[in-house]
Amino acid sequence: MTGSAGPRYKRLLIKISGQALAGNKDSGIDSATVSLVAKRIKSALDSGSQMALVIGGGNIWRGATAAAVGMDRATADYAGMLATVINSLVMQDALEKVSVVTRVQTALSIQSVAEPYIRRRAIRHLEKGRVVIFAAGTGNPYLTTDTAAALRAVEIAADVILMAKNGVDGVYDSDPNLNPNAKKLPFLTHMEAINLRLGIMDSTALTLCLDNHIPIIVFDFQAPDSIERILKGEQVGTFISSSD
Repeated sequence: MTGSAGPRYKRLLIKISGQALAGNKDSGIDSATVSLVAKRIKSALDSGSQMALVIGGGNIWRGATAAAVGMDRATADYAGMLATVINSLVMQDALEKVSVVTRVQTALSIQSVAEPYIRRRAIRHLEKGRVVIFAAGTGNPYLTTDTAAALRAVEIAADVILMAKNGVDGVYDSDPNLNPNAKKLPFLTHMEAINLRLGIMDSTALTLCLDNHIPIIVFDFQAPDSIERILKGEQVGTFISSSD
């Protein structure tokens, strides 16, 4: 449905990289950027859609990088999960400052600061108009926050996954920063995205979306009104689905 009949997608999950919260800095959290993200989410939420978030932790910690220099991979990944909890709490605070009721649910047990992930409770929060932030990935090492986003989207029966990018307005056949002749791909199938290895999501996440027929929209989060336009049914970024 579009226009006055309601938003195109009733329930969506937005995947935001941790690096997006750093703004123009190499790492850490930029409060102005977090505030802007919160305002854009609130604006989209006002359309009537139910919304969940998964936020990465790369602005604070990258498990794969730590493992590459000798740290035990499982331990490094658990540290990365804690980084996503920090980002999720920061985003919760920013959303509540703009009057968006928000709940953080974690795959790891940290009950002093967030709820444990319980699928039925998460869905109930969404039905009540609350934003739910899923933190700590899947709770398992060796799996990325992309996979966590795909898994949670399947579990809550999301209509679509929005992959929010910074300054990149979709998927290209090569890196547009390196190749001025890179061609934007407005439509892809899940299988094409897997086979072409374009770095949209990891293969486990893409396969989950393929098997469960969940479309993915890759778009520029910095573009004004981008989510609102998607919810109106406009073609924004790159649309990835199970069929042509």
